[in-house]
Amino acid sequence: MTLDWRTLDRWLIGEAWTGSRIEAHLAELCDRIGPRWSSTDAEWAAIGYLRDQMQAAGLQHVAAEEYPLDTWSWRRAEATVVEDARPIDLLPFNSCPPCDLRAPIVDVGYGTPREIDAARADLPGAVAVMALAHEPFTHPLPHSDRLALLAQAGAAAAVAVETKSGRRMEYHSATDWRDPSPAEPPLPVVVTSREDGALLRRLARAGKTLHLQVDSRSYTARSANVAGLLGGTRWPEEHLLLGGHHDTVYASPGGNDNASGTIAVLETARVLAALQAETGVGPGRAIRFVTYSAEEQGFRGASAYVERHYGPETPPRLAVNLDELSTGPMKGMVLAFPHLRELVQRQFDSMHDGLQCHVMAQLDPSSDHFPFLRAGIDAAFLWRWRFAGRRADAEFHHEPGDTADKVDVRELKEYVAQLARLLLRLSHVPPAEWPANPLTPAQVRARLEAERGTVVRVF
Repeated sequence: MTLDWRTLDRWLIGEAWTGSRIEAHLAELCDRIGPRWSSTDAEWAAIGYLRDQMQAAGLQHVAAEEYPLDTWSWRRAEATVVEDARPIDLLPFNSCPPCDLRAPIVDVGYGTPREIDAARADLPGAVAVMALAHEPFTHPLPHSDRLALLAQAGAAAAVAVETKSGRRMEYHSATDWRDPSPAEPPLPVVVTSREDGALLRRLARAGKTLHLQVDSRSYTARSANVAGLLGGTRWPEEHLLLGGHHDTVYASPGGNDNASGTIAVLETARVLAALQAETGVGPGRAIRFVTYSAEEQGFRGASAYVERHYGPETPPRLAVNLDELSTGPMKGMVLAFPHLRELVQRQFDSMHDGLQCHVMAQLDPSSDHFPFLRAGIDAAFLWRWRFAGRRADAEFHHEPGDTADKVDVRELKEYVAQLARLLLRLSHVPPAEWPANPLTPAQVRARLEAERGTVVRVF
């Protein structure tokens, strides 16, 4: 089958621009529904909307695939200096257990083993103040490892100091999401602003005490991924997958993180379905489109999707993850494993956009591609902010300021056009031209174990 790629590219690019529903999706997800913490009513409103949009686009087998989610919520988090009742800026870390304690403040700098050893005599029962950033010029340790060291030293709780300025704070997690089932935080952990972090360090030198209260709970609830299919015309038993998470952290409308990726999934599906309906040209192998829940809670939605589908079913030739697309223009794709690099690069070269394919130096546990690669499935994310050119607006991450205006609509149209062109090309590569995946889940687990305790290189 010979396809006229020049004509198809013109059609796909034109439809991505002139038929765009990006602004309508942004208004619904960010303005009307708003923050979409998985298991909340707002997330379920988003799930219903996404299901309806996939059906309207003409996808087949559209469904909200429910699963039980171990989740967490909080009602109140406060810290005050006992001696003068001064309040301190505060947000709990994700899954922070409840606590109510009064304890001396101990400054542990960056929380390196050297600094924890120096403060060891003062740490039992204390509230440790630790920078989230890494100590310059030293071997970097993930903050999850540093928090575990503080717990082992007897600290009762930790206050992590945000790297952002202007009293801005974002939600963080206290565990390493490379673990198959991330453990509970090793101790109660909250984040404070950079400014109040500096204050707490001064108060520690003065021997002051902190009253820390977190009212939170863990529970099991329902959540769901939303999935649809565009059938293949040549090898319907095979498929590609395009996905991105629809949930947000608490209080964030999630414009960039991740209405941008969610909308790109919807729009790429719409454009390719419209091409098939109007011209008769469809994917050679099927393409699944999925929006995942609970990415912000340890990739639970993507993990549930992998567990549900890729024991009984053949895995995708490639699973592409979309996350935070309004941080800069698309530069290419980053694969988890190297054997597809040349194949993907040939498709990029045929598009003549200067896009590049690279391979991860480590198994990056930062988004929903991770459950796929952990299972030994070929997975990729888009090369954008992790490498260069991160737009200043993208710094409103896990914050109330991540609103719809943080999404660059023009640039997102370009993403949709490029994704549609790439996926259509990949769908028509004959099976014999796809290099076999030589990796097993056991080999991937061994690699993850070897990389434990390292900071993932992101550029």
